[in-house]
Amino acid sequence: MPIKKRDSEFRIPKVSYFHWNHTEMDRVLTMLFPRLWFDGFGSRKPARTALLQPEQFVDEMLLKDSYFHDFDKYKSIVEKWVETDLLDMVNRGKANQIVAAPRPLHGATYKFRNAKHCRDYGTAEQIYWMLHFSRHGLGDRVCADLKQFFFKGINPNTQKLENDVNVDVETQTLLRFNEQVNDSLRESIPPEKYEPVCIGRSDIMAEDIQKLLAYEPYIPRSVMVDYLKTLLAFHLALYHLALLRILPVLVKQKCGNDFCNKKNCPVSSGSDNPLKDCPYQMSLVVDMGNSNNQRMADLAEASADRLYRQIPVFIQANYTVKKLDEMAEYLRKKNSPLLSSNDTLTVENLVSMLKSEYDDEREAYFRARLAGIIDEETREDIDPEIRDVLKLKLPEFESFVEILMAARGKYHQQYITECFDSMLLKNKENGLLVQSRKKGSSRRFVMGSKLLEALLQIAVLKVEKGRFVSNSIRVDELLTVFRNRYGLYIDKLPEDNSYDNSIYDRQALRVNVETFKRRIREIGFYEDLSDAYVAQKIIPRYIIDSEHDDGKQV
Repeated sequence: MPIKKRDSEFRIPKVSYFHWNHTEMDRVLTMLFPRLWFDGFGSRKPARTALLQPEQFVDEMLLKDSYFHDFDKYKSIVEKWVETDLLDMVNRGKANQIVAAPRPLHGATYKFRNAKHCRDYGTAEQIYWMLHFSRHGLGDRVCADLKQFFFKGINPNTQKLENDVNVDVETQTLLRFNEQVNDSLRESIPPEKYEPVCIGRSDIMAEDIQKLLAYEPYIPRSVMVDYLKTLLAFHLALYHLALLRILPVLVKQKCGNDFCNKKNCPVSSGSDNPLKDCPYQMSLVVDMGNSNNQRMADLAEASADRLYRQIPVFIQANYTVKKLDEMAEYLRKKNSPLLSSNDTLTVENLVSMLKSEYDDEREAYFRARLAGIIDEETREDIDPEIRDVLKLKLPEFESFVEILMAARGKYHQQYITECFDSMLLKNKENGLLVQSRKKGSSRRFVMGSKLLEALLQIAVLKVEKGRFVSNSIRVDELLTVFRNRYGLYIDKLPEDNSYDNSIYDRQALRVNVETFKRRIREIGFYEDLSDAYVAQKIIPRYIIDSEHDDGKQV
């Protein structure tokens, strides 16, 4: 028996804007651009009768009055360059390949997307509002910095190209395309604005982005964009992995926490141990990829499995909050005295509706919703799993949620798993997760070289005289930063009862640290003058000092 769409609706932006689907970060960044440009508003679909093809971008470049002189002499080379380096393609290399959008090297690229093939499933919305609501004014500064970086060369008042812009040839190409579109494409519907459930992790993400943008004068634009994509995916994954723990706890205790709000959150992004007082700290045991260190691989596999196993409990908690939100809207429409305020109900308010004072209204509302499911079919036609739930004689609300779990739980688990795989950039050099192609193989946390490089660039920056400056740090200090700031355990195991911490574990961790240092050396950050920790230092690749004119002001 199918469940109606209204009954099975799962997404609730108050928890996450995600549609919980596989996402590609190039398309996420493309859809983030209009939100940065229009201060949170999304973008309408570009008005065109047909999908843009690679040939149209090439033809634009080869016009006689084009900025690109003599490109027409090498048309075949230009075609390959455009398709390979400038365009994000769906089904690349196949007969049915098609353009999703230009690569997100500049903010104006959202105007040239093929909307059908450039979907982000709510991810850009999630990123923007996480940044926007970051505390202490950090969110507004970071959004402004990102807007300035991505829309370089575009006058914010006229939306026209400025003549003195100095960017690389790829970005220059995309800027010239911008002159072909005059419509702003801003949506007219005001966006939904909800504070993140975990504001502390939003603060950490915002500060990391601010630090990374300090390298703008030193790093090629395309490299910086790759760093930003890597960092955004990494923090989105950490945030939503934290939600797997937070939301079920809120539902279980039937109220919010005094410290889980914008005013009282104990997370301090600028401190040495920002998550110290957070009750929802997360521990990811990370393998550095030594194929001869099987014990470390097993530990990283167990860590990933432990987190992924929390998905079903999260699905049930999310359904609980979603259906309580629907009930709240109903009570408002009937002017119930239980909901006299017109303010937006937060997750904390919604889970409070599980308390006893709401029992009568809750049971009456879901008795009617439950009847809508059951009465459509005869008892003989009801799905056996749903019939088993009804036999338990649970209260109406619990029965309703359990029926949804029986009918849709596995479906959502599959898509949420795929969503986490894409956020963790599975099997990619900028990811934190690997899984072999063998069917049924296990996942494990392994840090890719590009992710390691991006986090290193951030770790070597400190604040001096109101500006970010680069400093060398010791290996043990770096490992502490990874552990305290992100919950990444490389040199030790989490201090809980989940691990034996045996002599074999300690041996595996020692080998893991040696692999970690070898990986840092390979990407050019590591200098070891002796075996002593004080002489083993991470050396910044780019020297930024507080007196430099290009130094980024905090």
